[in-house]
Amino acid sequence: MRMYDIIMKKRNGGELSKEEIHFFIEGYTRGEIPDYQVSALMMAIYFQKMTEKETYELTMAMAHSGEMLDLSGIHGCKVDKHSTGGVGDKTSLALTPMVAACGIPVAKMSGRGLGHTGGTIDKLESFPGFSTSLTTKQFIENVNRIGIAIMGQTADLAPADKKLYALRDVTATVSCIPLIASSIMSKKLASGSDAILLDVTTGTGAFMKTVDQSIELAKLMVSIGTHHGRRVAAMITDMDTPLGHNIGNSLEVMESMDVLKGHGPADLTEVCLQLAANMLVLAGKGTPAECRAMAQAVIADGSAFAKCKEMFAAQGGDTRVLDDYSLFEQPAARYELLAEQDGYIVANDAEKIGSASVLLGAGRQKKGDPLDFAAGITLHKKRGDYVHKGESLATFYGAADKFEAAAAEYRSGLVYGAEKPEEAPLVYALVTKDGVERY
Repeated sequence: MRMYDIIMKKRNGGELSKEEIHFFIEGYTRGEIPDYQVSALMMAIYFQKMTEKETYELTMAMAHSGEMLDLSGIHGCKVDKHSTGGVGDKTSLALTPMVAACGIPVAKMSGRGLGHTGGTIDKLESFPGFSTSLTTKQFIENVNRIGIAIMGQTADLAPADKKLYALRDVTATVSCIPLIASSIMSKKLASGSDAILLDVTTGTGAFMKTVDQSIELAKLMVSIGTHHGRRVAAMITDMDTPLGHNIGNSLEVMESMDVLKGHGPADLTEVCLQLAANMLVLAGKGTPAECRAMAQAVIADGSAFAKCKEMFAAQGGDTRVLDDYSLFEQPAARYELLAEQDGYIVANDAEKIGSASVLLGAGRQKKGDPLDFAAGITLHKKRGDYVHKGESLATFYGAADKFEAAAAEYRSGLVYGAEKPEEAPLVYALVTKDGVERY
């Protein structure tokens, strides 16, 4: 069997066999197949897609490319959550302590930024002293002791996905439903949780641009997880507009802490509450209304923020930073992006905003790029807001020589108009094994 033949077969629209998929995954994991050949195959898959059977086999090959984590040592129903990515999407940082404070163990494995979207691990590493590199033993002990732990993907857990993830990030092959589904579900199946909530984002700032595409991806992932005996549900959430106001690693940690303190942005808080409620439903804690009330209660009584502090302390973080944001790494410079005319913001392409933050240093332009944890953007005006010429649309943070390119990228997705645009819903649908419930 040759990688050349597998590439050509998929390029020509053929269906790869189980043996061919396992051959390429095992060979790439062992370092026997080079990046350039796998890049070619990823591009062929991007254009020719994969059948449900191919996607299933790819998921299984990736899940079994390394260790299958045994979390049976964690007491109770273990829940995990994964987002398909977005701009300003820092929900995991806020909602996981909320769920843990409600008595449900959260054993979460997270990834790094991909393309124009941020990654939970990058955000957590902006926090002074915080370690995302835990051993499996430490991970399990932390969950049993305090109810929550978040760690990066270990070298032994789905190593094929770790390699493919970094490669897709820099080869423009991210937004492909079979590759997204297999990437997410291989990690989730290998990481051992009993229940998995998927946040499938949709819109300009997401990899899925339409609600129908997002539902297609959600149904595929729910099917894969359910087939393996996991409780799985997926929420379709809006990503046409960034969540909250902050984009960038330490900036997003600050804003998620504001949610836990009870004064976060309304849109971010609402999505966190809905995600938390559905995680609690999957764990058997009650009806959606009862579970939402539980999530609201742990914010109101301070126990969610206290739980977050426990997690940060347990993983080496300096918890003083949670109360004094000035202790974060500070940006080299700042720049005010001013409105060029009066009018409503009728479009403010979230992907362009995410790309602008990458240009500032908050994300990676090529594999292995270092991050500027203090870089990013604070939005003062969002889609639907009225602005006056000369008013600040956003503040940029980072190195001064990066502001011009970032500003051009941001403005390329900005449209003014005389009429206020229609408001988009924050959540479009819930997908479970029983079907799709549209809101």
